[in-house]
Amino acid sequence: MLESDVASTSLGIVVTSAHDGSAVARMRVTEQMVNGHDITHGGYVFLLADTTFAAACNSHGPVTVAAGAEISFVTSAFLGDELVATAQERTRYGRNGIYDVTVHRDTPAGPEVVAEFRGRSRTVGQIKR
Repeated sequence: MLESDVASTSLGIVVTSAHDGSAVARMRVTEQMVNGHDITHGGYVFLLADTTFAAACNSHGPVTVAAGAEISFVTSAFLGDELVATAQERTRYGRNGIYDVTVHRDTPAGPEVVAEFRGRSRTVGQIKR
């Protein structure tokens, strides 16, 4: 799934691990991702979190998609920041799941949280075109 995800790979998102309902991904903030306030556009932060969520909920095997998601932006990210997203499954019930994703950047004082994301998944089997 991730190998053919042009949206994520074209932005330089790299999933470094995905197994047992968890995942980690990284993305460097580029000039194209910065908005008119000179901060990272929230849509890119959401996309990183969503990609990490997708890797976590698909790590079990069956085709699983987002049923919904929300994000809370805690602080701004900036040009050159390397953002790290960590997804963790909270629960799976039937064909549904809930996953939390924390997006942070590393600082000399330790990780600084940029955003918190909660995704709801649905296992669908095959995607119909």
